[in-house]
Amino acid sequence: MLRPIAAISGFYDAAVGLFLLLASDQMATLFGVPPARPPIFSNLNALFLISIGVGYYFPWRDPRGGRWYLWVMGPGLKGAGAVAFLIDYFVRHSPRSFLLFAFSDGSLALATLWALVASRNTPESRSR
Repeated sequence: MLRPIAAISGFYDAAVGLFLLLASDQMATLFGVPPARPPIFSNLNALFLISIGVGYYFPWRDPRGGRWYLWVMGPGLKGAGAVAFLIDYFVRHSPRSFLLFAFSDGSLALATLWALVASRNTPESRSR
């Protein structure tokens, strides 16, 4: 299960990052917020997401060796991101459309956590 999780998460992060890099104003409009000013804020977030997406190649290629990356980027970063989006929605009253990110990041965080825990006692993970 780790390989598909890595592929889905990598594609998700890279796709959002590319869209943010190439069409940040359109993405802001889609989510009902003003474009970031200066644009470097969107550019840096996009590069961050693309880098994370590319990083998922390694656990996809070697799920055992890449478990650490899945822990950090899945339950760690995506879980914290989902919580941050929820807090921002309830405390700062960000647009309801931001809940899409809370849902997608939270779902991927939980799926990654489940796959990591479920696979920890498999013969492949013990042969290390």
